Amino acid sequence: MTGATSGIGRQIAFGLARLGATTVVVGRGEERAARVARDISSATGNPHVDYVGVTDLAVRSEMARLAEECVERYARIHILVNNAGGYFARRDATPDGLERTFALNVLAPFVLTSKLGDRLRESAPARVVNVASAAHRGHSVPFNDLQSTTRYSGFAVYGRSKLELILLTREFSRRFAGTGVTVNAVHPGFVHSGFAKNNGGGIAIGMSILGTLFGRSVRRGAITPLFVATDRAIEGVTGEYFSNRKVTRGSDASRDPAAAQRLFTLCARLSGVNEPPLPKVPPIRPAPSENRVSPTAA
Repeated sequence: MTGATSGIGRQIAFGLARLGATTVVVGRGEERAARVARDISSATGNPHVDYVGVTDLAVRSEMARLAEECVERYARIHILVNNAGGYFARRDATPDGLERTFALNVLAPFVLTSKLGDRLRESAPARVVNVASAAHRGHSVPFNDLQSTTRYSGFAVYGRSKLELILLTREFSRRFAGTGVTVNAVHPGFVHSGFAKNNGGGIAIGMSILGTLFGRSVRRGAITPLFVATDRAIEGVTGEYFSNRKVTRGSDASRDPAAAQRLFTLCARLSGVNEPPLPKVPPIRPAPSENRVSPTAA
């Protein structure tokens, strides 16, 4: 569970622990991750709440280290929740020379899912849940400038990163076909949390006001991610985008299999991860209608 030391990430980790799962809190800073893990264990009565601290998940070496440590420490991984992400008002480059939003919101989930792929297959049935956003709508992938070097708008780049995450979700689903591993994306809703407050100043104040007026609680925000991670009603459902516990169509751009495959290959090159061979399965099928899956609340 990445991004598990605050916001909906912490609430999702709490929900998994409450269900009795061995829960691994992944967050920035060893001490902070350890403290949150202890708090969750104490509150849920689950003694199996562990933690892994990271320095900066936007850095490729940290992405790889996290994946390697998880493989070494855990013989089985049944649920991977890629929740860590951020919004950055001004363009910032990581030590790898990558634009930070893309590195954290897109490349980190790609690397973790890729490097944990064998362990997920061995642990099947297993589920990967990518926390995306309705902010993906209205955007397209700028393949000629994935790193936003020519023009930068924080909200536009954030929205595109969530589109890219949904596309990767669909392509990973295709590549995991027949293995017992499902991969889905979720929109948790506009949640009143610490989102965007790292930018300080007027942006932090504005987001706090908007969150107070229109945001849902972190508890409500965690409902759909937890549902997709654990509910038996959607066992076997894969390659979809969920909102309010229902399969939702998403934008046309988020359903483009050619763009998904192209982005996947580019992420493999940028991360240095060996791209696995394509499976002998049909291309991604179109997403079903909005009401195909509409189970009752968990």
